[in-house]
Amino acid sequence: MASTARIPSVPAGPAVSTGPVPGDVLGRRERARGALLGLAVGDALGAPAENMKPSEIRARWGRITGYVTEHPAGTDDTEYAIFSGLLLARHGSALTPAHVEAAWHEWIADRAEGPFRGAGFSERGTLENLRRGLAAPISAQHRHAWSDGLAMRAAPHGVFAAGRPDEAARLAAIDGSVSHDGEGIYGGQAVAAGVAAAMAGAPVVAVVASALAVVPDDSWTARSLRRAVTAAHLGERAVRAAVVIGGYPWTDLAPEAVALAFGAYAAADGDFEQAVLTAVNMGRDADTTAAVAGALAGATRGAAAIPPAWSSAITPARGTCLPTMAGHHVLDIADLLTPEAPDTLVLAPADKTEAPT
Repeated sequence: MASTARIPSVPAGPAVSTGPVPGDVLGRRERARGALLGLAVGDALGAPAENMKPSEIRARWGRITGYVTEHPAGTDDTEYAIFSGLLLARHGSALTPAHVEAAWHEWIADRAEGPFRGAGFSERGTLENLRRGLAAPISAQHRHAWSDGLAMRAAPHGVFAAGRPDEAARLAAIDGSVSHDGEGIYGGQAVAAGVAAAMAGAPVVAVVASALAVVPDDSWTARSLRRAVTAAHLGERAVRAAVVIGGYPWTDLAPEAVALAFGAYAAADGDFEQAVLTAVNMGRDADTTAAVAGALAGATRGAAAIPPAWSSAITPARGTCLPTMAGHHVLDIADLLTPEAPDTLVLAPADKTEAPT
């Protein structure tokens, strides 16, 4: 396993070839399917462990090594990722905050709420503001604008902007403008940029560097991410100890959840199964951390790297949280975002080139 104690910056200058590993034959469609299927698998694996401590997970299941429910299913993480994917498929790089706000009204806020099971605080606060007539970015002014609600739905931006981390981060910020602010935006941008780099075949260290390059160096998100990947070679306990806010009751802090996900991904050196299970067994917001780790590792290794027993359990969304997303499968979203996908991509250089410490 490569050490991640110091993550090198993405090289400046000409675009970098997508073939960091000789003989790499993964194409963009395979990576896209891996990213979004990986997100859904991580979500379903992590859902039962959400808001739990590692000790509680061990007491109930030992170490989680697969699905622990009879009928595993994704949560709001998967359904909101589908939401963002459909939004991108409709507008592409022309996406604006007005488009995002209109979609929130069309697909969520202006409809009968229904059960809305599993919705996070940031989404509920956003809906309340939208229904009061507030528009973006004022709609994001609620008590949980720093949550990981954007990070959980940011992977489609990286899939769409494959090889262009800066563009992926730009689109994620537009998506998040309706519901998030500050660290909540940074967390989504880091995920989107990381997935975009992985989609171009970047090695793990460059994926992490791409994520760090799109957020402020002095942000809570960047500091947590650096601590997590620095501790990654020591294993999941060290990653968790490096970033978890002890005693804080809410587990959906974007800087914490994103750092745990990247730490799990780095600790596994991009291996899908290890990355997702590391995230799950660390607890906290386990469905989101495993979903993000799954998206990163799925983009890195492709859909074929996901154990068939896990991937076969993923069905079209049930609409448990977002009824309008019912019937959409993440693989269909991946295909929508990669029309006539080329087999070869290049990783565009990031704007920031200083190596994080």
